[in-house]
Amino acid sequence: MEKRMLSQGLEVTALSLGAMGYGKSRDIPDRPEMIALLRKAADLGMDFFDTAEVYGPWTNEVMVGEAFRGMRDKVKIATKFGWDIDQQTGEHRGNVNSKPAQIRSAAEGSLKRLGTDYIDLYYQHRVDPEVPMEEVAGAVKDLIQQGKVRFFGLSEAGANSIRRAHAVQPVAALQSEYSLWTREPEDEIIPTLEELGIGMVPFSPLGKGFLTGTIDASTKFSDTDMRRGVPRFATEARDANQRLIDLLRKVGERHKASPAQVALAWLLARKPWIVPLFGTRRLERFEENIGALSVHLTADDMRELDESRATMPVQGNRYPEEHMRRVGL
Repeated sequence: MEKRMLSQGLEVTALSLGAMGYGKSRDIPDRPEMIALLRKAADLGMDFFDTAEVYGPWTNEVMVGEAFRGMRDKVKIATKFGWDIDQQTGEHRGNVNSKPAQIRSAAEGSLKRLGTDYIDLYYQHRVDPEVPMEEVAGAVKDLIQQGKVRFFGLSEAGANSIRRAHAVQPVAALQSEYSLWTREPEDEIIPTLEELGIGMVPFSPLGKGFLTGTIDASTKFSDTDMRRGVPRFATEARDANQRLIDLLRKVGERHKASPAQVALAWLLARKPWIVPLFGTRRLERFEENIGALSVHLTADDMRELDESRATMPVQGNRYPEEHMRRVGL
């Protein structure tokens, strides 16, 4: 599979698989199937995988560690710290916590659960406004010097936080939402990353499933589906945003590609240091998504897709209001 350089020497496959959707609770009923899918992804050439201590908490990291037991040298694992999780009980107390002592404790727990002696990429999951970014970066720098972490990352951080962190410990990657229906990073974040030489790992590159073309205004979400509370997935918003799916289908017809493949190919073509992070529970979807690596959009395709931000602006926020307050700090 094609490789890309994020930053600071971190080279990974051009697409990454996120395990969040494989279980964010203490119970993962189809755990064996999800482990099999992770292993199959590695067998097919992917080497970059994403988890976090808060997924569960903890159960997701344990699952990822089990999946890659015996093949640790073939994969690069990213995990995250930064939520207020009791390091003895695993209770998620709901707020952020990036105090240096919490970071050190969280790292030790992640190492144990993943069954490894190092974390390839360690992200601050959300910026903690109560802890100076210099202290956060300094704590991760210490972990890097100890050999417990190899690269430092941030998630959903604003430009000022990125600069402050990078000045203490060079940042290898920023993980933030970016896709054809989340274009805000183009205003300030992407220019900052380009200036500082930092890679980007966009999560939700398929718009939480919307850009696959399988969701419309008539789609019903289960009571446990997080999209039920997302303004962008309100019925009226889905109906208005369908124009973007029509465009993806139109471009896809030129390349015999699905809407999902076009959406991923667009991100891949934006910058050589962008590595989209997608999630799927099905092997056929995984194979479809990595097929985006063979979709080569033309200059006309890119121009038409780029212009969609102005010609068909997306309706609805990407998070509920309380979650929007935690991004871009």
